[in-house]
Amino acid sequence: MTATLAAIWRHPIKAHGSEALTEAALVSGEALPWDRVWAVAHEAAKVTDGSWVPCANFSRGAKAPQLMAITARLNDATGQITLTHPARPDLTFDPDRDSQEFLEWVAPLMPADRAASVRIVRATGQAMTDSRFPSISITSLASLEALSERVGTPLAQTRFRGNLWLAGLAPWQEFDLVGRTLEIGGARVDIRERIGRCLATTANPTTGERDADTLAALKSGWGHTDFGVYGVVTRGGTVRLNDPVRILS
Repeated sequence: MTATLAAIWRHPIKAHGSEALTEAALVSGEALPWDRVWAVAHEAAKVTDGSWVPCANFSRGAKAPQLMAITARLNDATGQITLTHPARPDLTFDPDRDSQEFLEWVAPLMPADRAASVRIVRATGQAMTDSRFPSISITSLASLEALSERVGTPLAQTRFRGNLWLAGLAPWQEFDLVGRTLEIGGARVDIRERIGRCLATTANPTTGERDADTLAALKSGWGHTDFGVYGVVTRGGTVRLNDPVRILS
């Protein structure tokens, strides 16, 4: 396998914006730094503290597709985040201090028939990933191209909220990596399991409108609704764009 690291993305507030990076310092047993550190609990959530809970407790793109059109930019030094959306003015705020300002900003993006967002939750241990373990999500550009061809339109990386995108794999070859270890830059990642997908991927990350039936295309084309794999960092290290990717075992 000859593969390289083609893109790095983080999502500081779960389901509320993506940010492209050129490098990231991975830590053993942890998610990507600053990825899903915060999440937005809705009024029906069963959340008492910052402990990990399933994604059903949070506002997310599967239920509110306009959230998919948010972009995020985090200031690592101050903890402030700038959010942008085509239908909203830019917002710069501190998620730990300015939650009300954020809730007012995001309210028009939430469907009237869905539970309203009520507070920002900061993870106190594991990041609020969709997996029950601290994970890095790894996705393939070749699989994205194959799915785009099946759907009939180019699909953006940000539909899938992957952390690390690999170039050079065959379509769906990432599924064969489950149970194996990758070396990416200075880090090692054990590939744990495939990622099942939801309605969030049907929304266009530019407009926030549902415009591509990705789930039906996956099912009819390949007999599943999976895209990407979850990995666990077993050796920390910095990963950078264009780093080579090697299979160690």
